[in-house]
Amino acid sequence: MDLRLSEEQRMVQKTIRKFVEKELMPLENEVLRNERNGMPSLSAEKQEELQLKAKEAGFWGINTPTEYGGADLGQMMQAIVTMEVSKTFVPFTFGGSADNILYYGNEEQKKKYLIPTINGEKKSCFAMTEPGAGSDTQNIKMTAVKDGNEWVLNGEKTFITGGNEADFVMVIAITDKDMHQKTKGRDGVTCFIVDRNMGWKSEYIHTMGDWGPASLVFDNVRVPEENILGELHAGGYKLGLEWIGFARWIVGARAVGSAERLLQMAIDYSKERETFGRPISDRQAIQWQIADSAVEIEAAKWIVLNAAFTLDNGEDNRHLASMAKLYGSNMGNRVVDRVMQIHGGMGYTKELPIERWYREARLWRIYDGTDEIQRLIISRNLLKGNVKLGQYI
Repeated sequence: MDLRLSEEQRMVQKTIRKFVEKELMPLENEVLRNERNGMPSLSAEKQEELQLKAKEAGFWGINTPTEYGGADLGQMMQAIVTMEVSKTFVPFTFGGSADNILYYGNEEQKKKYLIPTINGEKKSCFAMTEPGAGSDTQNIKMTAVKDGNEWVLNGEKTFITGGNEADFVMVIAITDKDMHQKTKGRDGVTCFIVDRNMGWKSEYIHTMGDWGPASLVFDNVRVPEENILGELHAGGYKLGLEWIGFARWIVGARAVGSAERLLQMAIDYSKERETFGRPISDRQAIQWQIADSAVEIEAAKWIVLNAAFTLDNGEDNRHLASMAKLYGSNMGNRVVDRVMQIHGGMGYTKELPIERWYREARLWRIYDGTDEIQRLIISRNLLKGNVKLGQYI
């Protein structure tokens, strides 16, 4: 058992870290100014410029199969890259990738949607959550009714990441109400690829953080039969789980990267700030907060890496993904709270980015499955014997 990164992984980690420090961190003050003034964090032109620089450095399609021009570095590298990029709050994603469920499309769908998305010509989003149905898929109300060679979609989706910018959406709708009720939401639902010009509308939802999700409204939106993604009646729930399952452990990776940066800020500040003639780093109260944070970051990191490693080995990582999401997101909230406490009043001001991270971190415990849902999944797996203690070693 090797508990250290390989030389290749370390090289990639080092290169990504340099890119973040050189290209992204210098933009942090600009991002904070833009957000305070109600402007986009970064312009589309700046995002494209950064993606081009990353591409020139060899980072394009980090986890995209080589047959589609990607590097296909695997989930472990995805976790490592996410941790490094998350050490800044500057919004940035490496180009050359697409949602994992788009690869389930047929050849025509791949040509029309997958490849343009990988090439950066189109933007997508995934929509399952509704005003009355978050983690509880049994309460999905959106319907799709067959009419000739088309399906007519009606309903609303909410809190959809990227919904305002997307050219098309992969949306879950009920196509067989009886089957949906009998199977408690597992069947009777289908995933549709729906272009924006087919008629759905989006509207921003204002939040306490920088995350700007959308509400999507479908009013008699007609979708051709060939835009069904996966199986009719049986594919929607499976694709939804796969999309969410991938996103869950990524939240944990994001929390690890952010917490490492925040803790370093606290360590540096504690050495500079003096009270009663001594740096606060000499105070046991501060030392314990730093120690607790360091331990929790390392614990979260190993859970995340284990979830990624398990997936790379072709094993079901959903249990670990829930653990990574639950522990990682809560760890991130505890760390940013301690870091703000260590900084005192200055940590609460908008002069430092701590309050900005504080608002963002609170979201980690909600989206892609709340704390409560993760605890339900983890306990159910253990109680039903689907997972054994110590299974993933």
